Amino acid sequence: MSSRKAISRLAGIGSLSTAVLLAATGCGAGGPAAAPGNATSAVTVLVEAGGHAELAGVAEKCKAETGLETTFVELPYDGLFNRLSSEFSSGSVSFDVAALDSVWLPNFKDAVQPIDELFTAEAKKDIFPALVKEAQVDGHFIGMPAWTNSEIILYRKDLFEDAKNKADFKAKYGYDLAAPTTWKQYKEISEFFTKDGMYGTDVKGAVETEWMAHVLQAGSPMVLDANNNVIIDNAAHKEALDFYTSLVKSAPTGAAQVDWAAAQNLFNQGKTAMTRFWAHAYRQIPKDAPVFGKVGTAAMIGGSAGVAGIPGPWYLSVPKATKNAENAKKFIKCAYDHNDLGIESTLGLAARMSAFEKYQDKPGYESFKPLIQTLSADATATRPSTAKWQQIVDTVLVPTLQKAVAGGDTAALLAEAKKKVQDLIK
Repeated sequence: MSSRKAISRLAGIGSLSTAVLLAATGCGAGGPAAAPGNATSAVTVLVEAGGHAELAGVAEKCKAETGLETTFVELPYDGLFNRLSSEFSSGSVSFDVAALDSVWLPNFKDAVQPIDELFTAEAKKDIFPALVKEAQVDGHFIGMPAWTNSEIILYRKDLFEDAKNKADFKAKYGYDLAAPTTWKQYKEISEFFTKDGMYGTDVKGAVETEWMAHVLQAGSPMVLDANNNVIIDNAAHKEALDFYTSLVKSAPTGAAQVDWAAAQNLFNQGKTAMTRFWAHAYRQIPKDAPVFGKVGTAAMIGGSAGVAGIPGPWYLSVPKATKNAENAKKFIKCAYDHNDLGIESTLGLAARMSAFEKYQDKPGYESFKPLIQTLSADATATRPSTAKWQQIVDTVLVPTLQKAVAGGDTAALLAEAKKKVQDLIK
């Protein structure tokens, strides 16, 4: 399973609300297509299951302010992609606004229309730079970010603040025990806590995101450079992969099969002292979990290029084929204007800096400051703009990573990976 699909299906993202009720005028998940909104007072929004809750408050606010009635058509992740592919190909659509996973923008860029007028100078200042860059394709903005995420560091605050642990760590490593900011610190803290049935960290061999984030931290674009040349075998990719595999000895066995859900469960059950994980998970630690109330947060670690994460945004776009573009853009503007309402949803995310900042000092939202820091970092970047990205992930990146964490030769694996990626993008 790819990283994006996995995130979509974690508790709190896609699988959370597969059975969530739609707006009163909407269709059931996977049901028949709704008629597009008419030109005077309605709009139809096609959205992934978990994202419906994120936009429900926006729809209510938009109706109160403008009279616009919103119908949500809600589908699971794969079903949404298939519906989009089918209707965009046919040239006739049953929706006016589509929520698009960021990795789909290259696939559907020719089927959606520019929304440049919504990207005012003021709006661009309030959207994280990596998202502003990703939203612009072929000189036009084609999607407004509705919510985003990034990995940060979650750590066992109670263990880090324990007097004996602090003294023992300083005696062994020569500096104070605190949330890690560098690769070296992350590795040494992971080693320190790997004892007495506990592990310092997890290693997620079944998802590529952390390896790619470390590539950014090492100062290189991911897999492809700006000219679409394959660079997966460069020094930064190897440095990042070597660092990642060095953590295997401080992680639970079977790293090649560990995915997001497994890693989240390990941390929540108190089996790991730290995890690099999506920031939304902080607020979703169950109250009956052994670690509840004992977790601290910090920005993602940095390498030679500094802190870097990989955003996980979704965008709202307007299909070229809709006859209801005016209302579609009205809804998207409502979604931007009231972006902070998403934080009150079950998903609990936003896309505007000001929305996160509004909550960052409130109890229970301690993950937001490190999330803002990570998303704002100079080295933070979105995934390469290629329609083949998901195929590259599934057939090259994840298998390469799984072999590496199982002890494979990283240089040889990267050389092999380069040939496979080159074949895919020919």
